[in-house]
Amino acid sequence: MNDEPTEPEQDAGGRHRRPHPAAAPNQSAVLAEDVLRTPVVPTFGEGRHAAPETVRRSPWNRGRDRAVAVAIVVVVAVAGTVLWLNSDIRHTTSETADAGPALPDPPTSVPASLTQVWQAPSPATPVPVAEDTSVVTGAGNEVLGRDPVTGQVRWRYARDIPLCTVGGAWSKALAVYRKETQCSEVTMLDPSTGKRTAQRNGDAELGTRLVGDDSHVTATGTKLLNTWRDDLVKSVEYGEVPAIVNPNRQPRTGCVFGSVGTASGRVGVIERCPGDPADRLSVFKATPKEADTPEEIFTTVLAGRRAQLVAMTGKTTAVALPEQKVLVLFDAEGNQRTAYPLDLPPGDLAQDPPHGAPVVDEGMENLYWFTGSKTMALSKADLTPKWTLNGTLGPGRAFASQLVVPIPGGLAVVDEASGRTLRTIGVDRHGYPGPVRLEPLGPVLLEQRGDTLAALR
Repeated sequence: MNDEPTEPEQDAGGRHRRPHPAAAPNQSAVLAEDVLRTPVVPTFGEGRHAAPETVRRSPWNRGRDRAVAVAIVVVVAVAGTVLWLNSDIRHTTSETADAGPALPDPPTSVPASLTQVWQAPSPATPVPVAEDTSVVTGAGNEVLGRDPVTGQVRWRYARDIPLCTVGGAWSKALAVYRKETQCSEVTMLDPSTGKRTAQRNGDAELGTRLVGDDSHVTATGTKLLNTWRDDLVKSVEYGEVPAIVNPNRQPRTGCVFGSVGTASGRVGVIERCPGDPADRLSVFKATPKEADTPEEIFTTVLAGRRAQLVAMTGKTTAVALPEQKVLVLFDAEGNQRTAYPLDLPPGDLAQDPPHGAPVVDEGMENLYWFTGSKTMALSKADLTPKWTLNGTLGPGRAFASQLVVPIPGGLAVVDEASGRTLRTIGVDRHGYPGPVRLEPLGPVLLEQRGDTLAALR
């Protein structure tokens, strides 16, 4: 027996066969396990003689498949082009500007004379829109931001659809555009730069006007009122709602609306409803729990017809009753608090105010209501009448720390406490005889004369 260790045997391929660990030394050739007998599938690139892995043919390599892919791309491109061609963006012109320079200070008192320094067409602004460092005008389909002193156009926003109205709220300009049969596109613009800051769609009627307080704006209408928050989210709709989703949410149906007012998160409206013996005053929340479900604070049938909502505060609503010739004050719960006689010509209250918006402006101490021929001062605290100025053309505004009221041929400087005319200033309105709305901005006093806006200095 040879006790020397033996070398492992080699097979024909030059590989060694390892002896089984349990086998006797002389049985290694018979019982050895060939650990390489199991075939090894090499990965691609391993070993010099490794066979490449079979690559499966893509199912999209056929000509028909490529044609389908190309067709999909073409359809998507065409659809995108059609959407762009019909999009609001393509039909919008927005020429913005840097913020305007600070305005000169207003005069310390109303000057002895005022001269018109510029004028511009602005039929879409029922009252002057003056916010921040710009005067905003609206005509046709475009809104323009102007330098208050020179009238020079600083920015421009235009659509391919006509304007319904332009107003000011929350230190912004609000432009309402007509789409089809409604004034449904509402756009908020930064008055200094012209940049669009918000946009919403609504259901405002043709001929709408904007009335608002510090937190909400309501679009007037004869059958539907829309109210928006300061981010242009609709907070409530009141009246005949188009495309009703949830029926039976409105308090009444078939009513026609007259004048509309807002104050302290409340909206008031004069309603003429079937079955009522006279006009109705309704006041509802500007922000109910659900936008399509108005929450009335109170509603009451009045003593007569052709009523006009004159003004509102957080606790009082003033309503003029032409048939009874009185101004009635209602408290926050709808109870009649008191009534004051009205000495007005028959024609002053013969019709609702234009587009349902009361002709009222705010001074330093009072609210000022233009009846059609007179200006009446109402206390800011409780709307109590304080004095009346005859022969005016509009409500008053504070300019240079004094109250000015438009009159034929010029302006009256009036003492707010007593209503006494202190002096008058001549203004050449170039033959325009109608109502005038005022708005101060820096050193300039703006006059809205019908479809024209003029600046005085």
